[in-house]
Amino acid sequence: MNHITLKGLILLSIFTISCRQNETSENKELTSSESFIPDWINKVGATSFENKKELFYVNDYGAINDGETLNTQAIQKTIDACAQAGGGIVTFKPGEYLSGSVFIKSGIDFIVPKGAIIKGSENIKDYKEIDTRVAGIEMVWPAALINIENESNVVLGGEGVIDGQGKVFWDYYWDLRKNDYEPRGLRWIVDYDAKRPRTVLVQNSKNVFVKDLNLQRAGFWTVQVLYSEYITVDGLKIRNNIGGHGPSTDGIDIDSSKWILVQNCDIDCNDDNFCLKAGRDWDGQRVNKPTEYVVIKDCIARQGAGLFTLGSETSGSIRHVYVSNIKGLGTKNGLNIKSATNRGGTVEDIYLEHIKMDSVRTFMQVGMNWNPNYSYSKLPEGFNKDSIPEHWKKMLEKVDPEKGIPTFRNITLNDIHVEGAGTAINVNGLDQSVIDNITLNNVFIQAQKAGKISYSSNWTINNVKIMADGGAHIELENTTSIDLPPSVYQANQE
Repeated sequence: MNHITLKGLILLSIFTISCRQNETSENKELTSSESFIPDWINKVGATSFENKKELFYVNDYGAINDGETLNTQAIQKTIDACAQAGGGIVTFKPGEYLSGSVFIKSGIDFIVPKGAIIKGSENIKDYKEIDTRVAGIEMVWPAALINIENESNVVLGGEGVIDGQGKVFWDYYWDLRKNDYEPRGLRWIVDYDAKRPRTVLVQNSKNVFVKDLNLQRAGFWTVQVLYSEYITVDGLKIRNNIGGHGPSTDGIDIDSSKWILVQNCDIDCNDDNFCLKAGRDWDGQRVNKPTEYVVIKDCIARQGAGLFTLGSETSGSIRHVYVSNIKGLGTKNGLNIKSATNRGGTVEDIYLEHIKMDSVRTFMQVGMNWNPNYSYSKLPEGFNKDSIPEHWKKMLEKVDPEKGIPTFRNITLNDIHVEGAGTAINVNGLDQSVIDNITLNNVFIQAQKAGKISYSSNWTINNVKIMADGGAHIELENTTSIDLPPSVYQANQE
């Protein structure tokens, strides 16, 4: 069956959905008069600036490009000299440079040119510990390989390679989890105790470009944008599945940040490809910083857990998001919204359009009780509450039950084409928190199973076709104002 698309650009306003909640859902195309482009969409990303052009080669400050000599001090010495001179370009002659954590400063273009490779140290002691946030919890943790912290007007770029050499950290995590923490009932804390370096961290910074680089084999998350604003991530190629499949090797994580532009990126990883986060549980609610005004466009998601994921760290809320023109090739989930009943926060005003996917496990995966063994913290018997680490105490701090229930609402999907899915739609709210106001416009999904919608209300259906084995229909449970007429379904003929 051919996918029926609209002629021209059709954008359905998230903000006008509520005006039509009481209308009868029909299987029809919308007219361009109902289009909407958010008025903030062109305000995201870093503002162009021009730093000084004086070149500072790390080789002139003692760096050795043999791939074996640890160059952390030499690279940092180069950065510091460049900053003291009022800024400029820090760069590398061809070769391989082994390094631990380095920190780029304001007014610097840090360029890794073609032919140069930065290799992350395999010794966690070479990564300076800093105050940061990891997986939604503020704590002292190793810095990334490349850090931009409390800075502005920075470029991190070039066509070279930054190789996290993460396998040693992947193996360490799995050994600690399987042979120590899980047997002791500590699955919920092992991700925080198994310290692994991120590849790039932009933290508390403004007006930063991260562009054109080839990033591979991250020890943990590849690029984290944390507590920052007006950041552009452009043209990155991320390959984390070289030599294995590392745990939590997310591609790009936007974390309690705003006015962010991500474009022209190609990600192959073993966790979420493009992910928005805003803090976890009690600590996330204490910080209470949203992720908002984010544009992700013109990208490719290959292997990974989610083409576009929101959560599971939702405590500070995630809102005002526009995602367009993304291809998914073998990605497990398409739209993946996940949280837990101790997270809280609101996910709202989310718009996805022009999405094409092939060989996906579930296209629309939405739930509020994600991964209970990881999401809910409980201290086993035999531990002294007064002597456990501070980040354990944060994880064990109880959340007010009313504040722990998340809210998902105002989500629009336009011009979606999915083939080879396991399940088309799996959307499950809670009795205490019904998922509200979902619009599907010009959607075609071919899948083995149609799926299920529960605890959800007010779905607007326009020109939707679901082709499932045997003509199976989506199961509706505890829903209101969701009309999926027979014309939506057609038997899978493959």
